[in-house]
Amino acid sequence: MTIEKPLHLTLIAGARPNFMKIASLVHAIKQKQQAGCAIAYTLVHTGQHYDSKLSDVFFEDLQIPLPDVNLEVGSGSHARQTAEIMIRFEDFIRANPTDWVIVVGDVNSTLACTIVAKKLGIPVAHVEAGIRSGDQSMPEEINRLVTDSIADLFFTTSIYANQHLLREGKNERQVHLVGNTMIDSLVRNRERFTAPAVFDKKNLTAGDYYLMTLHRPSNVDDAAVLQSLLEQIIQAIGNMPLVFPVHPRTRKKLEELAFQWPPSILLCDPLRYLEFLYLVQHARAVITDSGGIQEETTYLGVPCLTLRANTERPETIHQGTNLLIGDDMGLLNRSLAQIEQRAWKKGSIPDYWDGKAGERIVERLVQLNIAE
Repeated sequence: MTIEKPLHLTLIAGARPNFMKIASLVHAIKQKQQAGCAIAYTLVHTGQHYDSKLSDVFFEDLQIPLPDVNLEVGSGSHARQTAEIMIRFEDFIRANPTDWVIVVGDVNSTLACTIVAKKLGIPVAHVEAGIRSGDQSMPEEINRLVTDSIADLFFTTSIYANQHLLREGKNERQVHLVGNTMIDSLVRNRERFTAPAVFDKKNLTAGDYYLMTLHRPSNVDDAAVLQSLLEQIIQAIGNMPLVFPVHPRTRKKLEELAFQWPPSILLCDPLRYLEFLYLVQHARAVITDSGGIQEETTYLGVPCLTLRANTERPETIHQGTNLLIGDDMGLLNRSLAQIEQRAWKKGSIPDYWDGKAGERIVERLVQLNIAE
């Protein structure tokens, strides 16, 4: 007879998108608890990103409890922020022992908490492991590479990620294709998507507007680059309404520009999770430089034009509805024309993007605990 040992997981999140991925694990853990499994968790918010929208209502949208602790690290240079997370997380984890540290994504918190845990002899599981852009000018790529070089267990979203990890020398027994926990949150909450105020206020119609997000340093940190990009996008879309929830990083730069917005551009503050996905689901197309939105549009079957030269999510291009535009405005114009003609590729949903990635992850961790 196998005697079940208690299992404790410490879940790390440092930025808003991390919580969308962590939420799936929280729900899967609660299912195990209800089934009588001796499993518990602590949810740690490092405070890497301060976001006024990351309030009680955000956690209500995801249907998860507030974090057990907020390390309140705040902003700073990459080096200072990473160091501060390491210092505060080390103090926390020494006082709160755990069986596994679970990190997600590719933010500074992912890297910092992985290093701390490993130096204390605590095993680390990386959710969304193995994704690669091949562009080390992106801080996220450095975080991915270093995290995956020392983590113990790798949960992946696609076969491409598996291939990267195996080429980098990981053992097949360490690498598990489980699906996409961000898509888990989308699937779980799809029936709860809610139209934001801008939808009714501007009399928008499903399928008759574009949605845009911009926040990558390469697109927004240089005011001249940002202005040129916006001018070309506005020219390309013509009179079609475009909803533009403005990221704080982008808003700061826009304040330096005396930009003349045509009436068709609808600026708004960052939206609640359920509101933003409502806009994604009903958009004619999305123009973005985000990583996660490439995945969400692929699942929802919405055309996505990505203003980046590379992507760490190639499945959204090879299988999904995404296309890399880079800074090729001619390609943007041709792509929009295709979309207007309803001639865009249909795409398909990648394997295991079925809303059950979190369940697979937690089940694997439980089985490992039993096997020890």
